[in-house]
Amino acid sequence: MLAQSASSGHIAAMTAQLPYATLQKIFQTFQAASPTPEGELHHTNAYTLLVAVALSAQATDVGVNKATKALFALADTPQKMLALGEAAVMDHIKTIGLFRNKAKNVIRLSQKLIDEYGGQVPSSRAALQSLPGVGRKTANVVLNMWFHHPSQAVDTHLFRVGNRTGIAPGKDELAVERAIEDNVPVEYQAHAHHWLILHGRYICTARSPKCSLCPINAFCLFKEKT
Repeated sequence: MLAQSASSGHIAAMTAQLPYATLQKIFQTFQAASPTPEGELHHTNAYTLLVAVALSAQATDVGVNKATKALFALADTPQKMLALGEAAVMDHIKTIGLFRNKAKNVIRLSQKLIDEYGGQVPSSRAALQSLPGVGRKTANVVLNMWFHHPSQAVDTHLFRVGNRTGIAPGKDELAVERAIEDNVPVEYQAHAHHWLILHGRYICTARSPKCSLCPINAFCLFKEKT
């Protein structure tokens, strides 16, 4: 779900970083419309959240939720997932892209959680990223949603919105993540990535953005506003 480097450089060159006062107004607007935004992946605990986010790479949240409904009913802990086995996991998630490799990673990360973390999901980025199939974005989602750390998970939607609007311009995902951490007022950082992802998913879409419906249209630097 990460943006391509070629488009990253092109978009980053189009916008400058919005000033602090403008960012305050933007996030005040987001907060007024949705005080406590939430992710759209269904989960019941830290483990199912971790698995769901790992499965969401190159897949939609809707598709992941459909696939994991029955899976999580059977296996909501690393121990139960291992008992279920890779073939059964694969069968449950076969509608998701890269399902074979993802099933293998789910089993491997479950084993590592048991072997190295007492069957619990760790609360550090480095520990999370040591798990098979878990990258920085997945780690940041888990840290934010479960452990309430103001980490910023940059997906294609957030990358696009950050660069297009000037909220968080950057040549790659890490640069956009840093731009949010460095520039967005800290009182908004707990929910910043959710607001921006949802804004990109439903309003500031890749094609035909709904600028006439955009609540932050007046602050946006996008030169091709419709």
